[in-house]
Amino acid sequence: MRKPIMALAMLVVVLFASLSTAEAAPEVTMLAVEGNDHVVSQHILGVVETKIGEPMDQDRLRKDIEAIYGLGFFSYVDAMVDPHLGGAKITYVVTENPVVEKVQFIGNTVYSDEDLMKQVFTSPGTVFNRVFFRHDLQRIREKFQEDGYVMMRVKDVEVEGGIVKVYIMEPRIGEIVIQGNRRTKTYVIKRAINLKEGDLFNSIILRHAINKVRGLGYFEDVSVGFEPAANDPDDVDLILTVQEQKTGKVSFSVSHGSSSGWGGGVGYSDSNLSGRGVNLDLGFELGDYEKYWASLSSSYMDEKTFAWKIGAYSREFEDRSYWDRSMGFDSELFQYDEKRKGGYIGAGRKFKGDDKLSWFVTLDWHDSDVTFKTGSKDIFDTVTAQGGTGGTTFSATGQVTRNNLDPYLSYRKGDVESIAVEHAMKFLGGDWSFTKYWFEGKFFMPIVGMEDFLDLRMKKDNPMLFAARIKAGSSSGSLPWIERYDLGGATSLRGYETGQFKGEELLLGNFELHLPIEEAFSFVLFYDVGNTELSFSDMKDNYGLGVRVRTPMGNLRLDYATGDDDSQFHFGFGEIF
Repeated sequence: MRKPIMALAMLVVVLFASLSTAEAAPEVTMLAVEGNDHVVSQHILGVVETKIGEPMDQDRLRKDIEAIYGLGFFSYVDAMVDPHLGGAKITYVVTENPVVEKVQFIGNTVYSDEDLMKQVFTSPGTVFNRVFFRHDLQRIREKFQEDGYVMMRVKDVEVEGGIVKVYIMEPRIGEIVIQGNRRTKTYVIKRAINLKEGDLFNSIILRHAINKVRGLGYFEDVSVGFEPAANDPDDVDLILTVQEQKTGKVSFSVSHGSSSGWGGGVGYSDSNLSGRGVNLDLGFELGDYEKYWASLSSSYMDEKTFAWKIGAYSREFEDRSYWDRSMGFDSELFQYDEKRKGGYIGAGRKFKGDDKLSWFVTLDWHDSDVTFKTGSKDIFDTVTAQGGTGGTTFSATGQVTRNNLDPYLSYRKGDVESIAVEHAMKFLGGDWSFTKYWFEGKFFMPIVGMEDFLDLRMKKDNPMLFAARIKAGSSSGSLPWIERYDLGGATSLRGYETGQFKGEELLLGNFELHLPIEEAFSFVLFYDVGNTELSFSDMKDNYGLGVRVRTPMGNLRLDYATGDDDSQFHFGFGEIF
């Protein structure tokens, strides 16, 4: 800001003949102000220390000039001394700043002039006050800083006539330098940062981007430094330093369900295969529910980059129970074994112009077989009549997803909605022709303000969380029994046996309240409700209590649920949605 001129008083001391000695200071007999048009004299004289009736003091006059200048209304302040009534008349001479006609901002792109003027108390028609305007500038800086633009600065202020020009500097990102990565490809890291050269520097976005890089799981440590940009010293280069860690791991799992019994297995996974962000996952589980699987996938997608997956699997479920309320029964009808093996391939990416919307198409081929075990063979033959007890399914599934989750937080916040259509064709060995449709919505809402009430010690990045899932499905065509929707088990209605209910439609709701107790330990209260019809009548529900423990192998889940007929205990890894 250009500094106005402040003149120190050039005091003219007039000796009066009536004074008895040359050394005596004259008495102040009058105080006046000259040169002020808008600022009233009383306001100006209110800050001076010189008083009528007291001896004139040169040091006090100097302080008076500084005090008047400190009011902020003047570009020039001086003092004149004239003889008056046997003493001295002090006249403070001022030059007012111009009357403000307009405040003009230059260089601002983050906020419009209208937005910035909301932070400014200086208004047209008032005398420009540099003190008041300094506070205006501070409020503007605080607005930028609160929104993450911490490097913004006011480069200069010019007052020309009634026009106040404010020059704003908004630093941008120059070069993004990645160092320390030996295995991970640089483009894999840069695409996770979600910042580009030339973007405005924003500390909030940068902090979230660093959290996202840490969340990849590829690095033991991630740090960031800054240097002035070589091309423009007003901009800043980002220096991102990473320390890699092993991403391949062997895992051992143990699971238990009241209906499925004990099981366990071994798996191997690598989340950063060949340093390209590709996920490798293979393993097996043994028990009443036997599974083998192998898959390769890449989950990253944008408008140009495809996410993709390819895999094969084999499953064998023993002693599955089936209940069917549509036939008027309210007890177990029969038990059966189910075998399924198959493979899939899929790809998708985000829609152009909307970072939250994406699509994904999956081709799936699998062969299924159902074997009667115990119960009513007649009912088994009746319910499996459509489609028989085995066959091959070839289907294409298209899904559109809106992901409104915060991508940078360490916990889930926001919502995800998806609509999917699966169409099975008599093609490439397929035996069926049918279509299934479903909608699924997931909602995650942190709950703040309850920590003191419940006496829970929660960290900011691990809050109490309400989570909900709503899923509804329908179908058309000749839907075989083995391809119907099913409910019951660890991932749907937790108070019932796995696959206990089957139908051509589906309605399901899961509601959970997560209560963190320690950083790696939390309780979960949950309620599940649903049926195999798009109807709110005859709904089955359950409630229960769960425990979540964060371990090196993943999130350990223990759930105990009570349904209408029995209680079920589930033990495994991960969340159900």
